[in-house]
Amino acid sequence: MDSLITAAALALAAGDPLGALDRVALREDAPALALRGIAMAQLGDFDRAKLLLRRAARAFSPKEAVARARCVVAEAEIALVSRDLGWPAKALDAARTTLEKHGDRLNAAHAGHLKVRRLLLIGRLDEAEHVLAGLDPTPLPPAARAAHELAVAGIAMRRLRTRPARAALEWARNAARQAGIPGLMAEVATASLALETPAARLITQGREQPLLLEEVEALQASPALVVDAFRYTVRAGDRTVSLASRPVLFALARALAEAWPGDVSREELVARAFGGKHADESHRARLRVEIGRLRAELAALADISATKRGFTLAPGLARAVMVLARPIEERHAAVLALLADGEAWSSSALALALGTGQRSVQRALEPLAEAGKVQSFGHGRARRWMTPPVAGFTTTLLLPAPLPNG
Repeated sequence: MDSLITAAALALAAGDPLGALDRVALREDAPALALRGIAMAQLGDFDRAKLLLRRAARAFSPKEAVARARCVVAEAEIALVSRDLGWPAKALDAARTTLEKHGDRLNAAHAGHLKVRRLLLIGRLDEAEHVLAGLDPTPLPPAARAAHELAVAGIAMRRLRTRPARAALEWARNAARQAGIPGLMAEVATASLALETPAARLITQGREQPLLLEEVEALQASPALVVDAFRYTVRAGDRTVSLASRPVLFALARALAEAWPGDVSREELVARAFGGKHADESHRARLRVEIGRLRAELAALADISATKRGFTLAPGLARAVMVLARPIEERHAAVLALLADGEAWSSSALALALGTGQRSVQRALEPLAEAGKVQSFGHGRARRWMTPPVAGFTTTLLLPAPLPNG
């Protein structure tokens, strides 16, 4: 490898894409095309970067399997950053296998970290943990070690394990400083904010307060009766009742829990559960049926009693009743949570990350756009959606995949 290619590669590794382009901008050989593609990706021109990397992959001879695999890994990283989650993951797996076979452990580890990041985005935490467990961070240079620890922290935060998350972020912060890459240090700083900003709201006895992720974790061990609006469950101690498939029952449970130790009028319960503005006799009859069903579901955790004006919740062995609610109440909160990372998403990528249909995502985006909460650019299949982050809130708990069961 000639001196200009080596110098350009070192510049890219140090986060200096302009310095790399100064050395290879006019060259058309395969290594130069690959380095130019990576430089353009660092500068944010993803379309140009993909074209250059594909040209480079074709220009390398069939015997240069490692170079071709590196191009695939670079293109996979561009796909991840541009939220092209439909990019063929099997191609990344094949490239990683090739790199490991030829002893390029650094780029093989990078491919593994990209896979972990993609799995995190689509909420497949068990798979992400499995892949990460096979990656040894010890021999990695600082930049790669920082990426590894960011992945560890991401999984830990989604699992509500804040102590391991803080430890991993500290490792990532130190590694990023050693690498001296400003963009990497900024990424670590942004990830750390998730531990310092409200992640949920706690509602009890008519009062409301924000909770940090660490406080949400502590609540999982609370002896109180907790109505969890993230997982749609009611929990007390080691007993949990899921109402995820019973939205009417959960709406009633939450209304009763928010009013505890007081009662809730029949009119308000009808409005919360059925959306009715006025409680006529048919609504009251339906309410009695649904309250009976809820009473049966929660028999081991609490009792529901009728009062003169409505119903009240009485916890069993628990001494308090609490509601764990989202930091912001928004019909399309999951879509906003994904878009709040500041990246541009396609509707197909959003659908993949949320595990729903693309048409459902498009129906959610339309009112959000009308309200000015999201914006789009491009047309057709190239259309992308984005929004600035929601100031003052962490969106970790709004992302796909359920919270741990405690």
